[in-house]
Amino acid sequence: MAEAEHGDARKRYEFKKVLERLENKEGSGTELISLYIPPDKQIYDVTAQLRDEFGQCSNIKSKQTRTNVQSAISSILSRLKYYKKPPENGMAVFCGTINVGGDRTDLECTIIDPPEPLNLYMYRCSSNFELEPLKEMLEEKFVYGLLVLDRREAYWGFLRGNRIDPIGGATSTVPGKQRKGGQSSVRFQRLREIAINEFYVKVGERSSNAFLAEKDFFERFKGLLIGGPSPTKEEFEAGSYLHHEVQKRLIGLFDVAYTNESGLSELVDAAKDALKGQEVIKEKAIMDRFLKELVKEESLASYGEASVRKNLELGAVDILLLSTRLRKSRIKVVCGACGYSIEKTVETGLGQDPASLDHGNCPSCSSPLGVNSESDIVDELTLLADGSNAKVEIISDDFEEGSILYSAFGGIAAILRYRTGF
Repeated sequence: MAEAEHGDARKRYEFKKVLERLENKEGSGTELISLYIPPDKQIYDVTAQLRDEFGQCSNIKSKQTRTNVQSAISSILSRLKYYKKPPENGMAVFCGTINVGGDRTDLECTIIDPPEPLNLYMYRCSSNFELEPLKEMLEEKFVYGLLVLDRREAYWGFLRGNRIDPIGGATSTVPGKQRKGGQSSVRFQRLREIAINEFYVKVGERSSNAFLAEKDFFERFKGLLIGGPSPTKEEFEAGSYLHHEVQKRLIGLFDVAYTNESGLSELVDAAKDALKGQEVIKEKAIMDRFLKELVKEESLASYGEASVRKNLELGAVDILLLSTRLRKSRIKVVCGACGYSIEKTVETGLGQDPASLDHGNCPSCSSPLGVNSESDIVDELTLLADGSNAKVEIISDDFEEGSILYSAFGGIAAILRYRTGF
């Protein structure tokens, strides 16, 4: 089960990275082809349309655009020859002449086997690739509503997979418990109760509207968590101030100290037993363990690429923590003249090719260094971890502790089996 979950996290990371790379590609004109083929589409129907499109290219006025589109279509046709039928989930093909800097261009073709079945057939030429149908597959399939309140303020939002998404809030005009002079205590209490009820009504209406506005509410909205001090949250729940479709999805009431935006995170922590199995709870628990190890005198925490890499080589890593925001490659650069070589890690940004970077000159003979091999840093470190049966956790930055992994520790950390001094 854990291996399957880790595999899903890796696939999601790889899928997202490919989409980022494609999103960064641009053509000079409307010459980048996006082709979506659903699983029930016949390949020969697709190739027939592509041949027809090839013929229609003669109407394109720009000779360069006409040539580039025809080259892209020919490239796609040559690849489709190897398919008798589409894969189980269909396929997406992105092909065209890409600007690679200066006046240089390169014909690139990428085929994606999507993680979910494609439900559309599309052929489109544009200056960018059409990625929206695939981006939708990265959206969380289920969400939870979050609501924190006391008699002074309230805030609501969503838990989307690993991400807490604040939506809005409200403040009350409920008077304090001390009445002004000249008012009877009974009248003051009645006015206070009216103000409390009006505030609850406002919170119920506004939060319900936000929850019900969620896309595909009835399929995606898994439940509602309400947090706050007693007896406020109990009063609110008992008064049925929420829309009945939201109210009946209530999971539970939880004690939280804060009722502003930060209270949403506290609510998720308080509801961890109710949310057991949710990725955010597991990831927060792992990050909490790492942060606690970090401050111990006999610490079993390691962070930074150099330190973690050394501990992986020693087989001392129990859990390897990698941020989903990592965009680095491990490359080997060599000198073509004398054979000098060195391995190093480089930032690759949004789809940047390490080979296009300036790697300097050989320290031995001053000849330019070129890239000999390249692998994604996540793949490379995971391979090292597999060699000593270390667990690998890909940590999202959609919650505070996950964000700290990337911002404070460079996106690479580990919990060790034993201390090594690294």
